Amino acid sequence: MSAERPAALYERNKAHLDAALKACETRSYWSPFTESPSTSLHGPERPAEGKARFEAMLGRRFDLDQPGTIGEVGYEISPYTGKTLDVRYPKPDPQALFDAAKAAMKPWQRLTAEERAGVCLEMAFALEEQAFANAHATMHTAGQAYLMAFSGSGANALDRGVEALTYAYKALKDVPRTADWEKSFGRTGVVQLKKQYRIRARGVAVVVCCATFPLWNAYPAVFANLMTGNPVILKPHPNGILPVAMAVKRMRETLTACGLDPNMVLMAADERETPITIELLQHPDCAIIDYTGSQRFGLWIEEHCADKLVYTETAGCNGVVMDSLSDPEGLIGGLANGLCGFSAQMCTSPQNIHIPAGGVKIAGGETLSFEEVGQRLADTIVKRTEDPKRAAALCGAVQARQSIDLIEQVRERVKAAGGRVVLDSRPYEHPDFPGAQTATPLVVEVEADAVDLYGEEVFAPVCFLIREPSREAALQNAATLAAERGAISSYLYSSDRDFIEAAQDAFTDAGASLWINMDQRMPINFAAAYSDYHVTGLNPAGNACLADLAFVADRFRIVQFREPVPAEAAQ
Repeated sequence: MSAERPAALYERNKAHLDAALKACETRSYWSPFTESPSTSLHGPERPAEGKARFEAMLGRRFDLDQPGTIGEVGYEISPYTGKTLDVRYPKPDPQALFDAAKAAMKPWQRLTAEERAGVCLEMAFALEEQAFANAHATMHTAGQAYLMAFSGSGANALDRGVEALTYAYKALKDVPRTADWEKSFGRTGVVQLKKQYRIRARGVAVVVCCATFPLWNAYPAVFANLMTGNPVILKPHPNGILPVAMAVKRMRETLTACGLDPNMVLMAADERETPITIELLQHPDCAIIDYTGSQRFGLWIEEHCADKLVYTETAGCNGVVMDSLSDPEGLIGGLANGLCGFSAQMCTSPQNIHIPAGGVKIAGGETLSFEEVGQRLADTIVKRTEDPKRAAALCGAVQARQSIDLIEQVRERVKAAGGRVVLDSRPYEHPDFPGAQTATPLVVEVEADAVDLYGEEVFAPVCFLIREPSREAALQNAATLAAERGAISSYLYSSDRDFIEAAQDAFTDAGASLWINMDQRMPINFAAAYSDYHVTGLNPAGNACLADLAFVADRFRIVQFREPVPAEAAQ
């Protein structure tokens, strides 16, 4: 680990910061991290070493030297093996964590924006170094497939973190350190003032991580807070502690190596039976809350923690409006991939497919009936999941038993309401983990008035085919749900430019982003750092965006000093 000082780290990483600033300006693709775990890029040793490093952490106490330890916690169950990881973590005294964080904050605030950026970028590359071990830790806590755990919870998550770091740097650089000011005041003549401006951080931030993507939302919050001067206490999900603990340890090591107080980054782990989240969030020393998780608890935080600065990214019922299909195979293929991807346990996964009762047009002037659209989608899903190896790479494992239970509940409720099961969910046999908790998508057909069935997020691989009176009704229903119930990613399939523009207007009014005619060449719900604004903050799916200036600019305030230049000196 480097022992260089923050200024030297800035010089080392300046090219990366400049490139990130350019990417934010142009909204183009850029990443300093390696997204693929291919041995052709890394050699055979690094993947094997990463797996061995992960396995060496199992069945023992996790070595995280931080203040306020009053015992041990930890009971994580692998969605792949069904067995406990048997890793034990420090049980924290919240007051001791807040006290340590506040003490670390003072020397950190004396660093310049450049020095903070240098340290944070050094952290990011230190985190990438453990990408393979993190992939296995993420697999066996969140249930992600190996490739997604390596890229989505590795390089892509770090990209989002550096993006937030970059926006924070931009906001900080908008404030000059000093200014010379003068103005004429009539008979008294010209008055000159020397002014100084200091950045004052808000205070200790608590970052609440989610179960299925422990780090993708955590890194932006961590780096946004650190860059703006705020220490961070990460609160992992009880079944997703290991990836967070690994990240916290590596960031603390980086701080120590730079001669800085490692208590700028701390972890507060708990267990389901003895949760401490609310205690942390309502602690008088908690100034900032970054939350990712269920919409219900997110709304509770916004209501009951109004004295804090709160950033939420929760969920919504992401809709798909079907009008016409210029390329049925490619477009339905992309939609099927989105429904299967990580067993629909992503905040961007499509859920509600609004289809006109009269069907959708395809090339050549033909029309696919409502039933034919559903059947083609179901057949495509079957093709994606009939080979266990392909299903494993696409679907991964189901993180929580509650999601399996939700599939059963939806199936029974739809049948009771007179709906139809188009494709039933089934477990697939994972080729590497016979005990894996798995499920393929459940596809059901319902009427448009059955909003009580599809009008909220179902956090499970479930897809509703909604029979709408017309394409206009389909658009209105999807946009209304986005505005009233929340949506992070919405989708439209249409060849009619006028209808596309009408849809853009409708979703703009709903405060929801819209992806148009996304096909199977890439994951339709992939969110690109530096280019895609993730969450608008304009509907109930969350009040914050990853990432924009609003995500960072309120995490610090400005204190100023001014004093006049003596009249003699001014003359």
